[in-house]
Amino acid sequence: MSIRMTPLVIARVHELALKGQNRPFFKRALYENLTYALRELPVSRVQERALRFIVRLEDPAVWPEVAERLRWVFGVANFSLGLETALTVEAMQQGLEELLAQQGPPQGSFRIRVKRTNKSFPLTSPELERELGRFVQKRTGAPVDLSDPDVTYQVEVLYDRALVSGESLPGPGGLPIGVSGRVVALLSGGFDSPVAAYRLMKRGCFVTFVHFHAYPYVRPISIEKAVELARHLSRYQPPKNRLVVVPIGDAQREIALAAEPSLRVVLYRRLMLRIATAIAHEEGAGAIVTGESLGQVASQTLENMRAIGAVTDLPLLRPLVGNNKDEIIAEAVRIGTEPISRIPDDDCCTVFVPLHPATRVTVEQAAAAEQAYAVEALVQQCLARRTVYEGDPFRWDPLMALAAATA
Repeated sequence: MSIRMTPLVIARVHELALKGQNRPFFKRALYENLTYALRELPVSRVQERALRFIVRLEDPAVWPEVAERLRWVFGVANFSLGLETALTVEAMQQGLEELLAQQGPPQGSFRIRVKRTNKSFPLTSPELERELGRFVQKRTGAPVDLSDPDVTYQVEVLYDRALVSGESLPGPGGLPIGVSGRVVALLSGGFDSPVAAYRLMKRGCFVTFVHFHAYPYVRPISIEKAVELARHLSRYQPPKNRLVVVPIGDAQREIALAAEPSLRVVLYRRLMLRIATAIAHEEGAGAIVTGESLGQVASQTLENMRAIGAVTDLPLLRPLVGNNKDEIIAEAVRIGTEPISRIPDDDCCTVFVPLHPATRVTVEQAAAAEQAYAVEALVQQCLARRTVYEGDPFRWDPLMALAAATA
């Protein structure tokens, strides 16, 4: 005879399980992120049990929305819908029976996977798997397949309870947002920089996005794309989202009039990095992130990357440096930024660009070229005209940046 049980979601951790004495810090960050992600949904308080986070659903119909939100919480390895039972074989069987009643019998083969945190439980994991497998097979008539089943039922034996659940859904893994501090990520409208920002989020960083544009010298599409990309990526980081939009078209024009044409791209990039460094210091950020990939374009040779990076006193992180474009686009597809990045736009680096940009600029050459114009004045001019978006990203309006750029 089945029993009615309250459905719950079991979220299992990823790298957090490997942490030592600072594990409570990581667990607290993940708890806060989970609580924020599930805000305003009819769920109970998030509880941690043996490196699993348990959320009881007050309304089972909310499960699809819970599942969608958990896909965006870094630190979660996987999660599944399940039930809680007492620590007896009979109670676990009743839990499986209730699960079958809620989710239906397996469509094809199945297996039982048992994990015993509580090693004092009288049956070993294989023994309990066989016992529960016979029960499910008797109830459903479904065949057992231990190597490639259509459905895997999980039973987790804790110290004070057991958790019975169906198929797991993947989480994003990584570390909880916030455990690694804040970084500033340069965000263009292309494929590379959103993927680079995502990778730092996955390492536990809050990300402040900085977008440079050359409006009104080019169309404003890149601003709209940057806002959309920041909105999309901000689903991963609660709730301290910031996007800084900086107009640099006038500064680029001044550089183009003063400097040798072949050096312009490197000089533009040095200007952007100086501005990003100033913003990073204001934000209390510990590093700057770019989407550079070695050899992909003229500004991304080893020599030019060195000449560009020399202007910042912060660590310059290039998480895509060893990836080619196909690999980057494949990751953009996976994380959902590819459709936005694919929209044609006018990147600020295409403004006043020479036909043959230099590919081996030295630090000394770049510094000498900058003597022809007031570098720090350009930095302050651009910073004074920036537009800052913060708070709820779904309320951000690209028109704000356009108004500021033309003021």
